[in-house]
This record gives sequence, structure tokens and C-alpha cells, in this order.
Amino acid sequence: MADTIKLYPPKPDKVYFYGTCLIDLFYPDAGMAGIQLLEREGIEVVFPEDQTCCGQPAWTSGYHDEARKVARSQLSLFPEDWPIVVPSGSCGGMMRKHYPQLFRDTPEAPLAAEVAGRVWELTDFLLNVCHIKLKDLGSPATVAMHTSCSARRELGLAETGPRLLAQLEQVTLAEQVRPEECCGFGGTFAVRHGDISGAMVAEKVEALTDSGASTFVTTDCGCLMNISGYAEKNRKPLQGQHILSFLWERTGDKPEGSS
Repeated sequence: MADTIKLYPPKPDKVYFYGTCLIDLFYPDAGMAGIQLLEREGIEVVFPEDQTCCGQPAWTSGYHDEARKVARSQLSLFPEDWPIVVPSGSCGGMMRKHYPQLFRDTPEAPLAAEVAGRVWELTDFLLNVCHIKLKDLGSPATVAMHTSCSARRELGLAETGPRLLAQLEQVTLAEQVRPEECCGFGGTFAVRHGDISGAMVAEKVEALTDSGASTFVTTDCGCLMNISGYAEKNRKPLQGQHILSFLWERTGDKPEGSS
């Protein structure tokens, strides 16, 4: 469940950036775009080099001991009291919502709870902590928006993406039917239940293309990979992009004072 009362911190001078596995391996441009957006807001971004997986694949597959082993190595990466920003509702949800449960009744429980309380999904952070104001430098475009299940249901962030896109004067947000429906990825769900996952992503691609948009943006790389992969394999006229890359491309002027 989403936080019933979410207390946003003041805009900080520094943040930790937790990059996620999929951004590291497949979509580094989205990670760089997130860092650039933060830096343009005057925030110093610290990237702990020893970060690896958040532990979610093992957690959602029922391997809690293995998930704890992976997650334990992340807890020591954030010693300062700076916010931890995550460009993914999926990994952000794991760290913010499930780390306290994962480490319950262990010596790491206090640290896990403290770390979890500093985790923020990045679009939420940009909108509600940085109070970002975007100046659209792009040409007219129509896009559809897909918000991941984790961002929507665990973190309560169904509206952060659309609200950021609404700041772009030249961008029209196309409405899809049943925007709340899952794309079928679900991490290991797509591996264990391939036929069901395939049917779900087929319906999602149909909904996105029927919206009239040839481009969609999303807050999670798992959804991006799943939807874009199906569309490409089946020759559907639909291109995908992480919302952070999209925002930076359209607003990517340099910070004040930069050369």
C-alpha cells in the first residue's frame, strides 16, 4: 500500500542515486538523464559504486533468505542522511516498502527501516521535493503514458508522470483505455508464466497504439523492455522511452553558470 501520509523533505543539497540493474545494463541513458535533471536543480548526485541489485527478484519469488543476502549489501551504501532517489517504482517500492519487512527481527532492522524512509522514486522526488519547472524545447508530440504496477499501487504514484508531462507545452498526452492494467512483466512472473504475460502485454500494446500515439513513456525499465520488445517483435508502430530520457531530451538546456 502507498504511504497514508507522505511527508516530503525539503529540497536537499545532495542525494544518493540508486541506478537499478536494468538501467545499468540496458538503459543507461535514463540513468544519466535522471542525474542531469537533478543536477540542473542544483543538487549534487552521489552514486555509490558498490551498488548492485535491490533484492526484489528473489523477494517476489519467495526466496527471502537470498533476497536478504543481496539487500544486506546495499544497506551500508548510504551512510549520510541524504535522500536516496531511484529511477524505478519497482526497485523504489522494494526498498521503501519491503526492506523493513525483509529485515524484521534481524540485527539490521533499524538500519533497514532508516534507509527505507529515505527512498524516493525519482519522478515523485522531482515533482514534490524539487518542485521542478520544465521548459519544453521540443517540437509538438503526442505520447501515451504507462505507469508500472509498483509505482501505481505500492507507492501511489499514478499521477506523477502525467503531471510532469503536463508541464511540457508541446506535448499532448494520449489517453489509453484501462491505464491501470499491468503490462505483464512483473519481473520473474514473465518467466514463470510466459503465456499469461504474453497475453497481457499484447493487450497493453493494443491499448497504447489505439490511443493514437506512436510513442509511449514509462517510469520503469521492466515495463519499457516488455512493451517495446513485444511491439518490435510483432512489428507494431510503437516506440518506447523512459520518462526521464524523454524529459531531458525536451528540456535539456545546461545548468546556469555551466560552460
